[in-house]
Amino acid sequence: MKIARFAYGDAVGFGVVDGRRITAIEGDALGTLSPTGVSHALAEVKLLPPVYPSKIIALGLNYRDHAEELNLEMPAEPLIFMKPSSAVVGHLDAIRYPVMSERIDYEGELGIVIGRMTTQIEEADAHRCILGYTCVNDVTARDLQQKDGQWTRAKGFDTFAPLGPWIETEVDPDGLKIETFLNGERRQSSSTSNLIFKPAFVVSFVSRIMTLYPGDVIATGTPSGIGPMLPGDEVDVVVEGIGTLTNRVVAS
Repeated sequence: MKIARFAYGDAVGFGVVDGRRITAIEGDALGTLSPTGVSHALAEVKLLPPVYPSKIIALGLNYRDHAEELNLEMPAEPLIFMKPSSAVVGHLDAIRYPVMSERIDYEGELGIVIGRMTTQIEEADAHRCILGYTCVNDVTARDLQQKDGQWTRAKGFDTFAPLGPWIETEVDPDGLKIETFLNGERRQSSSTSNLIFKPAFVVSFVSRIMTLYPGDVIATGTPSGIGPMLPGDEVDVVVEGIGTLTNRVVAS
């Protein structure tokens, strides 16, 4: 099931996407779904970020091909960092190129959406805490990442966490094709089978550090092929079984 958050006129709510239509539901994606029977064509609504997380946990160096690309050893434990909720934007929203950076990169990723409060969870039980999966672009100011030696500024600018276009609740996250296109040209192509640390393990690992709340997102890392974007560029993150997240870069 594809659950989206959308605006139609002055109304904002959640809905279930089926083909080219979306049916509004009562409540939100994190509770019991109750269809209202009110349906709209997807072309008539604006898709919003499917959730507004209290935090975004992201993984560095979690694809074997990306580690090989950088000639780095695979980590023994997940390398995690955080992006602020203020970085979140949705499908078709703009990514703003910050004045203080001279290079920003795309990083297409699979995102885990947490469905219930989660702490100290065992890996075998972690699936119970996952609502579903979404597409993420972990936008990075690469020059500032290298300059600072830590990643908060480089990863934390407003608009640096596009999410969407919706949450897919029924996909198996293992073996999904993941691709990133820049202006229609494929730049990243891999599979989640190349993940070093799988989603259930990651949820368990993070939950032993901090409590995860409904709507929190874990970005599972990016495959090889990262590269720069410029104002005017359009980037698509495509995850098999989920959909396509599209954003355009604009000057600040």
